[in-house]
Amino acid sequence: MSKGVRVIGPDRAQLRWEMVDLDSQLPDDHRARVVWAFVQGMELGELYDRIKARDEVAGRPATDPQVVLAVWLYATMEGIGSARAIDRLCQQHAAYRWLCGGAPINHDLLSEFRRECAATLDRLLSQSLTGLIVEKLVTLEELLIDGTKVRAHAGRGSMSKRKRLERIAKAVAERVAGAEGRAGQGSRRAGAPAQAAGLASRRGARAPG
Repeated sequence: MSKGVRVIGPDRAQLRWEMVDLDSQLPDDHRARVVWAFVQGMELGELYDRIKARDEVAGRPATDPQVVLAVWLYATMEGIGSARAIDRLCQQHAAYRWLCGGAPINHDLLSEFRRECAATLDRLLSQSLTGLIVEKLVTLEELLIDGTKVRAHAGRGSMSKRKRLERIAKAVAERVAGAEGRAGQGSRRAGAPAQAAGLASRRGARAPG
């Protein structure tokens, strides 16, 4: 993190008005926790460098880029690319609320992040998904692309490391591109965000397989 930068990070242990702490809402092995732990280990200096709120500069602190990236990563894994749908999920869905940890997230912030950091976000999403799979924190089978399961043509044991990495890279690239395509469709179809939000809500607090 850049020196002197001021951000609003997550505080999941704090009791809120509903008298429920967010940390109690997810099992210890939930995939959202895996995503957060992975994002915490990433180098995000270029995202922090964009923040104008500094010790010597007046203004509201920015939402921590770690939170925004984690939300986008989790949504991409769930096949959701609409900022409006993600905004709604961050208010209603336990996993998204846990990732936010009380840090402010809304449609405008998510859209601006996607628009202004498009190349960086795509790269980080691709690196993250690939890394999660390589580290066996997420399986290829868990990535849903266009509503279908991604499965290797051969058994995992019969695939060479290079071929498996190529397979992963291809699946991840399709995944990120697919989420972007759904985001574009969502801006043209008013019903898309609600459908996406409903789909993710039905998945609920699904733990990683």
